[in-house]
Amino acid sequence: MQLIFHTFDLQHRHTFTIAHDSRDVQPTLIVELRDGDLSGLGEATSNPYYGITIQNMIESMEAAKDVIENGAYSSADELWSLVHPLLESNSFAQCALDEAAHDLFAQKKNQKLYQAWGLNIEKIPLTNFTIGIDTVERMVSKMKELPWPIYKIKLGTNEDLRIVSELRKNTNALFRVDANCAWTAEQTIALAPELKKLGVEFIEQPLAANDIVGMKKVYAECALPVIADESCIIESDVKACQGLFHGINIKLTKCGGPTAAKRMIAEAKSLGMKTMIGCMTETSVGISSIAHFLPLLDYVDMDGSLLIKNDPASGVTFDYGKIIFPNRNGSGAMLNA
Repeated sequence: MQLIFHTFDLQHRHTFTIAHDSRDVQPTLIVELRDGDLSGLGEATSNPYYGITIQNMIESMEAAKDVIENGAYSSADELWSLVHPLLESNSFAQCALDEAAHDLFAQKKNQKLYQAWGLNIEKIPLTNFTIGIDTVERMVSKMKELPWPIYKIKLGTNEDLRIVSELRKNTNALFRVDANCAWTAEQTIALAPELKKLGVEFIEQPLAANDIVGMKKVYAECALPVIADESCIIESDVKACQGLFHGINIKLTKCGGPTAAKRMIAEAKSLGMKTMIGCMTETSVGISSIAHFLPLLDYVDMDGSLLIKNDPASGVTFDYGKIIFPNRNGSGAMLNA
C-alpha cells in the first residue's frame, strides 16, 4: 500500500459567504491509497473555523504512515479503527483517508461503493444547490445562473426575510435555509411561519451549537423542522440532538469519514430523526464519496463541485439535482490527467 498526497487550490465561481466566513479560494487535500494497479481517492478541505490546514492533515497522516502502508487490515472499517487513535485529533485527515480506503476496497471487490455497502440507488434524494450570502440582486442572479429544483439559501443577515421573499419571486423551487448559528430562538420562532409561507422546507442550525435552552424552545414552538449541523459533529452528538432537532446534517470531514458517518446515520434513524449529508466545497472526489450514501438519506447537500471552476477530478455528475453515477467501480472518482 502506498500513501500519496495531492494538494489543490480550488477557485470559487463566486465569492462564497456564510454567516461567519467568506472566501474565494478553498485549499483541499486529496489522498490516494495505491495498491498495485488500483487507487482509492479521498478528500478533505482546509477549514480555519476548525483549525484544519493542509499541512496539519498531512502531518497527521504521516504520523500514521507505517500503519497505513504496512498494517494488517482487509477493509476500510478495519483501517479506520487502526488509525483512529493516531488521527482522533484531526477528523478531516481521517475522513480523507477513510474515503480513499472505501473507494479502494470497493474496487477490489469489483463493485461500486454503494453495492459494496449492500445498497441500491433506485430511490435517492435530489441534491440542493447553495446560494451564499450576497446582495439580494446577486443572489437572484446566482439562482438564475443555474436553475435547480431545490435551493439552500445561506442566511444570517439583517434582511433575511426580504432575501427569501425576493428569491421566491424568481423561482418555484423548494427552499431550505441555513442560518449557520446566526439567529436567536426568538428570531427563529418568529421567522419560521413566514418562511414556511415562502416555500421553505426546513431550517438548518439556526442557533449557536451550545444554546441548548434555546433549541429546546425552538424544537417545541418552531413552525418548521430544524436540522442540526454545527450541533452534530461527531458520533456522540447524535443522541444529544434528540429532542432539539428533527434531523441531523452530517459532514464527512467533521465526523472522520464514511465509516463514522454510517454509524451516525444508523443511530439517527433508530431515534426517529431525519438524515442528511452536507459538503464542504470539495472536488468531485469528496462529492462522489457522498453520493454513495444517497439510499440512506432523506436530504443531501452535495453541490460543492458545482461551486468551483477548476475541479481537478471527475466523478458523479448532475442533471437538475439528480445524481448520475459514472460507470466505474469504487466511488467513481478519478483525478484528471
